[in-house]
Amino acid sequence: MTCFPLPSSLPAGTHDGTLRGMSKVVCVVWMNEAVVYARALEHARLADRIEFHGVRNDQPIPVDLAARCEVLVGWRPAPGLLGTMPRLRWIQSTTAGMENWLGDPQLRADVLLTCARGAHRVQMPENILAALFFLTKPLMQCALDQRERRWTRRISEPLAGRTLGILGLGAIGQELARKAEALEMTVIGTKRSPAPLPHIARVYAPEATDAVLAASDFVLLLLPATRDTENFMDARRFQQMRRSAWLLNFARGALVVDEDLIEAVRSKTIAGAVLDVFRKEPLPADHPFWTTEGIVVLPHIGGLHPTRDEAVAEVFVANFARYLEGKPLVTTVDRTLGY
Repeated sequence: MTCFPLPSSLPAGTHDGTLRGMSKVVCVVWMNEAVVYARALEHARLADRIEFHGVRNDQPIPVDLAARCEVLVGWRPAPGLLGTMPRLRWIQSTTAGMENWLGDPQLRADVLLTCARGAHRVQMPENILAALFFLTKPLMQCALDQRERRWTRRISEPLAGRTLGILGLGAIGQELARKAEALEMTVIGTKRSPAPLPHIARVYAPEATDAVLAASDFVLLLLPATRDTENFMDARRFQQMRRSAWLLNFARGALVVDEDLIEAVRSKTIAGAVLDVFRKEPLPADHPFWTTEGIVVLPHIGGLHPTRDEAVAEVFVANFARYLEGKPLVTTVDRTLGY
């Protein structure tokens, strides 16, 4: 087990106690990159308000520390962990998806939940655009041609004039729409509250998903994983898509019925799919996604970038300051909606 306090350069004094008494907040950051959070707290001058413990996420949290933990930062709970934390008041998830936390039977109703919503707002749209370019530009084929010293002039397909349908117009979807509009794409999509949005030609209610599927050249999944979205893309919905359309899933693997997608691609019901998320990760070596022509497998890299941890730490530190002051937290999770 690896457990470490704040770096020695951080202030060691206690806060003035006017809002929370003289005791510090016991916080466990259950991540290999916990030092990033420690530095962010120091930069925000909040280090003297916290008893900070960083624990590698491949190690268990010590029982005595779990019993005192008030704030937990992490990706997902280990089986039985939350039952060992009677003083837990707040969980900061390091991802936007909350299905792992919400699915834990030991999660108490009085525990605050916040997610990393918005931390991937820049990188994820860029990676999705890269997938769109991959599908329409012959760069990979040209790289293979170069290996063979073969001069073959290949035609690329334009993105301008094509329609991108985004199912789940949250922060990532709206930023992607801004970038896609600059490429002269038409963007449509669904949102739980279907009010007009900048850079989006039309916003539909979720009940009108079929209309988005029928009108799109590329269908992008950015929906959260909830009871309502599990197995969302099934055989019936694939039938609503254009035969020339591509599916892109950068949300959660549980949104797609694997067998139905494989059949839709093999039967040419749709052109193919780019998948960055899967029901089981790493994707098992014997899964047919690996070998199905027309399916592109990405190893869940959509949100990865060099400063990802700093971005999530920024979300946490902003919330921690509000937590100390008794203010409502941001990026809170609605347990009824599941996100």
